[in-house]
Amino acid sequence: MIEANISADELAALQLERLQWTLRHAYANVPAYTRKFDEAGVHPDDCKELADLAKFPFTTKQDLRENYPFGMFAVPQAQVRRIHASSGTTGKATVVGYTEQDIDTWATVMARSIHAAGGRPGHKVHVAYGYGLFTGGLGAHYGAEKLGCTVIPASGGMTARQVQLITDFRPEVIMVTPSYMLTLLDEFERQGVDPRASSLKVGIFGAEPWTEQMRAEIEERFALDAVDIYGLSEVMGPGVAQECVETKDGLHIWEDHFYPEVIDPYSEEVLGGGETGELVFTSLTKQALPIIRYRTRDLTELNPGTARPAFRRMAKVTGRTDDLIILRGVNVFPTQIEEIVLRTPALSPHFQLVRSTRGRLDHLTVRVEARHDASGDDRSRAASELVTGVKDGVGVTVSVEVVDPDTLERSMGKMRRIVDQRDKP
Repeated sequence: MIEANISADELAALQLERLQWTLRHAYANVPAYTRKFDEAGVHPDDCKELADLAKFPFTTKQDLRENYPFGMFAVPQAQVRRIHASSGTTGKATVVGYTEQDIDTWATVMARSIHAAGGRPGHKVHVAYGYGLFTGGLGAHYGAEKLGCTVIPASGGMTARQVQLITDFRPEVIMVTPSYMLTLLDEFERQGVDPRASSLKVGIFGAEPWTEQMRAEIEERFALDAVDIYGLSEVMGPGVAQECVETKDGLHIWEDHFYPEVIDPYSEEVLGGGETGELVFTSLTKQALPIIRYRTRDLTELNPGTARPAFRRMAKVTGRTDDLIILRGVNVFPTQIEEIVLRTPALSPHFQLVRSTRGRLDHLTVRVEARHDASGDDRSRAASELVTGVKDGVGVTVSVEVVDPDTLERSMGKMRRIVDQRDKP
């Protein structure tokens, strides 16, 4: 079932049935959930209606790290057909697993997402998300095949070749980060190829925040429809929610598989529709890794459905409640940078991450204090080592400025870790 035709009452009944199953499944098979539920004084049998979910404890990234690698799995290892992982703050990834049915469910919601974006059976889909432990590439790939599309598994990189493939293979749909789409746009023009004359009709962009201004630029210069997709590996991967091409007014959440809440991040109380808070998800059908009230740290609001009336919409993510930076689709945490700074001899542990805009794209500069005994040559070598260490260890390219000791701004003795100097939309 790619498109779900369901009434509000039917959806609520299905959600409750699936939620009750998920709570029982997690409690019986994941010791971490058994302990959390018992400590909170709740039992799966206490869930009599959807509102009762608020009685249950939250799950955080830290829970997955503390149970690394497979402690949150609810099925025997022999039933796990695939493992994905996302980057962590201390070198440990957050690990997620999928049964055969989980993979089929994921493909189904991805197929539904591509269809809502304007993709159709028979279309060729150019997938330029990265393949590997990152969920983007394979998530898009299986969803496009499930819909009946022809997949071009380009992955990331080799920009000139990507333009050649698009020109020669003539795909109707591209799935990629919005920032890399702008890189492709520049390469089209460098090669003297008119991007508006390309075969592309739909761009499905995710893995990083992007603005309405970027949408307007991509749509005008490529003559296509640019739509947003949302997901995260802990909940499933891409395909949790999708913007519909008819309206482009927020992302419809596939609520028959993922139950959303928005909470006040401080009081942890559930908020009503239209109120901005932290997005929380509970999986309803996942077997290998059921997830209960997962705190995404993403700030958004929930509104009634439009193009798909049965499903509520989440607004574009406006920010996060933690210090995560998403730079061109890669998760970057200050603690990751800190680890590399600390092993670079000429550098002190005092640093800031400065976010700025270069051209149309976000850029990150690591501004770090030198140690008092570091010479000019020591500083130059340390800057080069830090650039290489971040590229190799985190997977992004940054600039480095080594400054004099005791020159970075401090507030109440603490370093102001992130400085946002980006152009305001």
